[in-house]
Amino acid sequence: MQKTSGSIVNAMTVDVEDYFQVSAFEKQISRNDWASHSSRVEENTDRILALFAIYNVKATFFTLGWLAERYPQMVQRIVEQGHEIASHGWDHRRATSQSKDEFRQDIVRAKAMLEDVSGQVVKGYRAPSYSICEENLWALDILADEGHLYSSSIVPIKHDHYGMPGASRFAFMAADGRLLEIPVTTIPIFNRNINCGGGGWFRLFPYAFTRWALNQVNNDEGMPCNFYFHPWEIDPQQPKIADISFKTRFRHYLNLDKMHGRLENVLQDFRWGRMDEIFLDESESRTVLTSFRK
Repeated sequence: MQKTSGSIVNAMTVDVEDYFQVSAFEKQISRNDWASHSSRVEENTDRILALFAIYNVKATFFTLGWLAERYPQMVQRIVEQGHEIASHGWDHRRATSQSKDEFRQDIVRAKAMLEDVSGQVVKGYRAPSYSICEENLWALDILADEGHLYSSSIVPIKHDHYGMPGASRFAFMAADGRLLEIPVTTIPIFNRNINCGGGGWFRLFPYAFTRWALNQVNNDEGMPCNFYFHPWEIDPQQPKIADISFKTRFRHYLNLDKMHGRLENVLQDFRWGRMDEIFLDESESRTVLTSFRK
């Protein structure tokens, strides 16, 4: 199939966490009980790797340190197939729930584990549940202090769990120019940013909307997109979590059976690559950086 995005290469990213580790289940599943749940992350990640291989896509895998410690061979398979390993923190604690010292310890521990297991220098970080916002922008300074070159932790939307509506829609320098923040892709509709960069929105909206929106960003605005999803999103057979709200159930389980097919569509329709190779190349960075809008 003909690629629809021309010469622009977009960032394909995977947030590597298991189904029982999502923030929405924190009240039902204690971190102390994680090890007692049947893990499905290796199998699902291998399915993603196979899908990327079919379409010759290289991606960035934002991975929990907790998982890298337990499944080092999974991380090594990701690297062996040419993908980038980046940090998703240690055990999926939201940055907004941590003090500065706790956040620093979390990211240092995760970075060290991921580098030890993968043999790669970890350049990138994504906060669990995109939990960097106006109240904790200090986290970007700490990320730079600890050797990260970029973050993808802000979504410029209004959401009940996260979001920073006033942030730039495109990559901008933070931490006094020491760190590149790369927001998840959104598109403005009726003066409101709508997420078109993956996750639950990708399962909620018809694929035609995603294709239209990403094309708008690529062709009309001339900018690369930043797309994400999780391994559990391609797994409709995952165990169901009891005693969750209707909203949580709807958001987590909606259209899981359609996700694999939609991913095939988006992989065919657009060009994709790793975060570091798209955004950290010096010549490319000059074209994508914008100033942070207060």
